[in-house]
Amino acid sequence: MKKVKELIERIMPIYAVLPLITCFLFNSLIYYGCRVLTASRYHYDMTLPIDRATPLVCWTILIYWGCFLFWGINYILIGSISREHCYRFVCADMCSRLVCAIFFLLLPTTNLRPAIEGDGWMQIGMRLLYKVDAADNLFPSIHCLVSWFSYIGLRKQASIPKWYRGFSIVMAFAVFISTLTTKQHVIVDVIAGALLAECMYAWMQRCNLWTAYAKVADRVSGFIFRCKVGE
Repeated sequence: MKKVKELIERIMPIYAVLPLITCFLFNSLIYYGCRVLTASRYHYDMTLPIDRATPLVCWTILIYWGCFLFWGINYILIGSISREHCYRFVCADMCSRLVCAIFFLLLPTTNLRPAIEGDGWMQIGMRLLYKVDAADNLFPSIHCLVSWFSYIGLRKQASIPKWYRGFSIVMAFAVFISTLTTKQHVIVDVIAGALLAECMYAWMQRCNLWTAYAKVADRVSGFIFRCKVGE
């Protein structure tokens, strides 16, 4: 365990490990759990004229898939800034998923995806994407939600190089565009995802909900890694 702990500490502080893993697990629970619960329900199509006018651009699938690496790196960076910043961020992230669950359950959404023609790598990738990711749980867009969190979690942090903060906002907007040009989402999904992230992050900066989570996370992390975690 000591060697594992030393290896982890080269990547991120011990206090950040459990919270970041919790984010991933909670996101998966909400996303796939709501999909199962609404499988037989009527799904609303929120497509607007602007969405119909947006072209399918297959190569943007590279951005759509590539953002997973962007998320992982930024969440680790954000979690490593400080213990309080990490816990506030994680609480905002998880609260946003609760809001997503409410929308996924009360307002199931879908959209009409185009037929993908051609046998190029990008076209094959698009068909694979449509096969593994059903057209549901669209509003708000979790892709856009997480991408905006990945930016706002470090936008005012002087410890993060200014160039990387600039890169992060550009990458977030690139993801927004890719969700539209791959026809995975419509414009209202994108706007709702970004606004939800902004609201949850701002709220968590003004409340002390994170302290209750911190007590539990510190104890569990301390038990797992056999060390004292917290202030």
